[in-house]
Amino acid sequence: MHSRISSVLARPMLRNFLTAFVLVFAMGAFAYIMRAQQEQGAMPEAQATSVSGVTSSNKTFNPLQVALLHWYDANLVGEISLPNAAPFGMAFDGSNMWIASQGVGVFKVRASDAAILGQFAVENAATVAFDGANVWVAVDGLGPRSTVVKLRASDGAQLGSFDPGGNKIDIVFDGSHIWVTEADGSVSKLRATDGVKVGNFKTGSFPFALACDGPDIWVADRSDGTVTKLRASDGVKLATVTGLQGPAGLAFDGTNIWVSELTGNSVAKIAGNGTVRGTFPVAAAPLGLTFDGANIWVASVGSSTLTKLRASDGANLGAFPVGATMPTQTARLAFDGAHVWASLNDGNVAKF
Repeated sequence: MHSRISSVLARPMLRNFLTAFVLVFAMGAFAYIMRAQQEQGAMPEAQATSVSGVTSSNKTFNPLQVALLHWYDANLVGEISLPNAAPFGMAFDGSNMWIASQGVGVFKVRASDAAILGQFAVENAATVAFDGANVWVAVDGLGPRSTVVKLRASDGAQLGSFDPGGNKIDIVFDGSHIWVTEADGSVSKLRATDGVKVGNFKTGSFPFALACDGPDIWVADRSDGTVTKLRASDGVKLATVTGLQGPAGLAFDGTNIWVSELTGNSVAKIAGNGTVRGTFPVAAAPLGLTFDGANIWVASVGSSTLTKLRASDGANLGAFPVGATMPTQTARLAFDGAHVWASLNDGNVAKF
């Protein structure tokens, strides 16, 4: 009997002991996990200050690039020297960067190691766009020499020249058609399958930059100080943003359109309905823009730096020097999924 009573008394004591043990273990595990998370969160900050080649760091990183170990602000990987080049517009085809250079044509550069894979003769090439299989080149020539040239991306073979005249400056692909700026204050729409012009739409006096947000085309007009939104399906004008100071570059961040203001030394953030959501100061004479998945990068022709703005709120995350020799001006930008590329006025292209 005594042993049975002792056994019965021991069971609640055992339960109390086990309960207390579990609580203490859980609290300890929680504290350990919290401490580990804090240390893990701090890791990019600690590493960002010590990596060789990082041009500057303000302890921020793009979470979309962590898997690529690209957690730092900007690392100048190096400069690609293009023979006798004056690089301007660039486009990424998924593996290679295509770089337009006035005077010497279009270069195909492998993004992974910057090896030059080809140089293709397109006189006065200004900007390029990729349609999934081909590269389209806007030619800023004179009279009939100003055309749109189609190159096969696999080997650079020229597949045709379309829409002569008009001094093309910028070009963009909307998923089925190519859009290109014209010198007469309009933009033209070409069918990507055969280059046939299917529309021409008046937007201002000097359309200089294009961007596509999926269903719509945005056109920046440097002279008029406007950005116009056209419906891509039929070219109907949906909105016009006025009062901008020399709008010269466009980029889409998935929600908003960003506009570089060349004479305003600033970048404007515009909602889909045309409302200006903010204006943010940057280095002198901003021109090219690109989006890296989290941030807007700004090239300035009046500066030897790139400016990085957080897309969510426009916060300035840093200015990063470019060029082996100073001063070096930047013109256009492109993003390859891991690195930002910048065309420079010294004939080189910088890769960050």
